[in-house]
Amino acid sequence: MARSCDLTGKGVMTGNNVSHANNRSRRRFLPNVRRMKLNSDILGRMISLKVSARALRSVEHNGGLDQFLLKAKNEQLSDGALKVKRAIKKIVEARDAA
Repeated sequence: MARSCDLTGKGVMTGNNVSHANNRSRRRFLPNVRRMKLNSDILGRMISLKVSARALRSVEHNGGLDQFLLKAKNEQLSDGALKVKRAIKKIVEARDAA
C-alpha cells in the first residue's frame, strides 16, 4: 500500500461524501503520512521512514524510536521497520550478555 505508516500500519480508509440531498459518492480518507528521518540512539544513525503524525506522537511518548520499536508488534511494522527492530534487538541482547 503506497500511503501507509511504516510504524503503525495506518493506511487509506474509504467512506462516503454525503450531500445535503443525501446523495452518496465514494471518497478516500488519506492518513497524514510524511517521510521523516528519526534518530536511533542505539544504532547511532538516522533512519528514514514514512511516519504518520499519530505515530510520531507515539514515538515521542515511548521515549524515542528504539523503545517504540522494541515494544511494537511485528505484524504492524513494515519490512524496513522490522529490519531496524532486528538490528536494535541484536545490539541490546549483545549489550545485556556482556
